[in-house]
Amino acid sequence: MSSLACQAPIFSVKSFIMQAVVNQDFLSVGDYLAGEEGGDIKHEYIAGAVYAMAGGTSDHHQVGLNIAFAARSHLKGKPCKVFVFDFKVRVRISQDDVFYYPDVMVGCDPRDTHTLYLRFPKLLVEIASESTDRLDRREKKLAYQTIETLEEYLIVAQDRHEVTVYRRGNDWQPELFSRLNDTVTLKAIELALPLSSIYEGLAIGAAA
Repeated sequence: MSSLACQAPIFSVKSFIMQAVVNQDFLSVGDYLAGEEGGDIKHEYIAGAVYAMAGGTSDHHQVGLNIAFAARSHLKGKPCKVFVFDFKVRVRISQDDVFYYPDVMVGCDPRDTHTLYLRFPKLLVEIASESTDRLDRREKKLAYQTIETLEEYLIVAQDRHEVTVYRRGNDWQPELFSRLNDTVTLKAIELALPLSSIYEGLAIGAAA
């Protein structure tokens, strides 16, 4: 990737952060982490501002578990861990801290020793709904691209058979899979994942 391509996402995310903290009371990282441990509602954190997360649907959880179980089974015996739903990723944008809750993460980096979050994930997955699709494809995608170890980012629709894969090795260009007999190859962990297994147990229509 060219240096210009690397710089553009950082600028865009910084602009998003500046907008996010307007009229928000600043919360320190330590207070945020302490609050998340004892709270019933999860929050994402952007440079001192916190945003409550809506609860997931049954389809959301089923898709996430299908992916996580397939990855965990595939990675058994390897120095990688799979995290689902309630574990955070910490992103550092310039001097600002951002914490998100990806739906599925795979981490293989020995530097990740914190008990509450990853900093060096290899694979991230967001399961998108109509209300989160724009955030997943814009702000989160740009933020995730700044993670030095990230190789792949997946956006998985929960209301139709559709998976979008962004790969560092492909300059983060989208690759779309929308047929139930398609297979998504996760090069980051060398796993071939059929769409039929991602959407197993769900009664939804295929993408138009």
